[in-house]
Amino acid sequence: MSTVVKSFICRGCLNLVTSAGHTSVDIGASAKLEFVDKFCYLGDMLNVDGDADAAVEARIRIGCNKFRQLVPLLTNKDVSLMMRGRLYSSCVRSSMLHGSETLPVRKENVAALQRAEMRMVRWMCGSKLND
Repeated sequence: MSTVVKSFICRGCLNLVTSAGHTSVDIGASAKLEFVDKFCYLGDMLNVDGDADAAVEARIRIGCNKFRQLVPLLTNKDVSLMMRGRLYSSCVRSSMLHGSETLPVRKENVAALQRAEMRMVRWMCGSKLND
């Protein structure tokens, strides 16, 4: 009887992994590997197409989660805007862009990262989109 070998998937990306069907490859007499469309490797989402869409979505989600953790400090009017900007840059932006120098990004990916960053900066400054 052959068993299916499951690779390690981090808990944050567990629900993002999708199966490409019931296709599998026999490794040996007792192991099979399943084909998947995207998977998590070292905390980064890799896609079968080779594009960075899944990785950029994961990075934006990580940055938003980090921003939500720091909202009490980043939206506090008693803290100077310069200090809030430094905190944002060192914690939120660095977590969003970690490892992005190796991603094959397109214009759409860069635009999605810029939209997410501007949304967080507007929230931090207390302004609206129409302002």
